[in-house]
Amino acid sequence: MPTTVPGIPDTDVTLRDGRVVHLRAMRPSDESELLQAFERMGPDARYMRFMRAVREPNMPRLRRTLASLGQTMVGILATVPAADGFDIAGSAVFVIGNDPSTCEFAISVAADYGGAGLGRTLMTSLIDFARGHALHEMEGFVLASNQPMLRLAKGLGFSIARDPEDGTVQICRLRLGDPQPGSATGPATTRGIAP
Repeated sequence: MPTTVPGIPDTDVTLRDGRVVHLRAMRPSDESELLQAFERMGPDARYMRFMRAVREPNMPRLRRTLASLGQTMVGILATVPAADGFDIAGSAVFVIGNDPSTCEFAISVAADYGGAGLGRTLMTSLIDFARGHALHEMEGFVLASNQPMLRLAKGLGFSIARDPEDGTVQICRLRLGDPQPGSATGPATTRGIAP
């Protein structure tokens, strides 16, 4: 039986175009569907998501990432029915790094769900979860050419600044609340996680 994560919605959401997606917590058992979602991504989408050319997923890293769910990583999936059970229409994750009061986010939305409000839905759910779990700040690294993601971040209240170390990258930051001591630590990044 699927495990729910307290604070992560397990519900159906109607998008702007009338399609319905099911939001739920990401689970380690989602590995094969995450790999299918990766295979459906075109080269441009992979480049925008990983900020470099990626031809195949890094399986050891994906498995380490899935093993960290509920510890240093939280993931939300938007799923839709498919012949093999379900497909992933989008995902949003955050990883807690060395500072347990901050997290780094990453988001992926399938091309055929772009512009339907799924990105906003996923990010809003992720932000709400982070706020409810004593995190102080959320940040993400976005290619300057990824204007849809930058518009979404700005619309959600993120500040956006050029990365001083890489002019092709923008750093999006959102203050979530007052810093609280946390228990999860360890270096982490979302840049290599499969969608």
